[in-house]
Amino acid sequence: MKRGRVYLIGAGPGDPGLLTVRGRWALRRADVVVYDRLVDPRVLAVAPPAALRIFAGKASGCHALPQAQINALLVAHAARGCRVVRLKGGDPFVFGRGGEEAEALAVRGIPFEIVPGVSAAVAAPAAAGIPLTHRGLASSFAVVTGHEDATKRAPPVDWARLATATDTLVILMGLGRLSAIVAKLLEHGRAPITPVALIQRGTTAAQRTIAGTLADIVGRAQAAALGPPVVIVIGEVVTLRDRLPARSRRRRTAAAITDAPSSRSSRLSSAIV
Repeated sequence: MKRGRVYLIGAGPGDPGLLTVRGRWALRRADVVVYDRLVDPRVLAVAPPAALRIFAGKASGCHALPQAQINALLVAHAARGCRVVRLKGGDPFVFGRGGEEAEALAVRGIPFEIVPGVSAAVAAPAAAGIPLTHRGLASSFAVVTGHEDATKRAPPVDWARLATATDTLVILMGLGRLSAIVAKLLEHGRAPITPVALIQRGTTAAQRTIAGTLADIVGRAQAAALGPPVVIVIGEVVTLRDRLPARSRRRRTAAAITDAPSSRSSRLSSAIV
């Protein structure tokens, strides 16, 4: 029996129009799609109607499927000769457990391809009018998880070093620990007046941004009753959001996925899809 193949695809930060061309190409040919909680239904709809769809979403403290079972599903369906798409929000190798799944496939000799996606770490700030670097304000940035695996062998996030080591700090999955993170940054030298932005559901129609400083952002977040997913941006670049327009929420984002190509682009489209 011919062995199948697995595509570990980043579905992007939320807007279905930000799915990559390669991701769309693979998704349209899928026999099985194992997808996460934050994948837009319009992206999932790109898969053939007959494709088997398996929900494997995760939220804090609530996993539809354990990671080991997800790994086993990918291996089992590919071993039957299926084209399997593992569809993840953002990029599969940026806090998406794509590395773990790739390892599991490699150990079993299953062919696979990594299809990078647009990470919310850069897309959500951009959609909120916040560049992570700016020649006059920031020449470095770091992306950090705010929700660590307690069982990992490596040391925890070194907030003492990160507090002042980089101009812009981007924290994913950190809303639930916002108070503790802010306390650590202040303890280790970040100024209380440092600007902070909390971007909820960035790039989507539900995008919402709350801005403040390290001194008051915890209270502002509580007052706004924010819920995940939220991208936290810390640094002077946050002040640019007052001068740079946020991304329009009225774009027809589904058009990039569902519309037929125009006459001008039909030849190119036929070559890549």
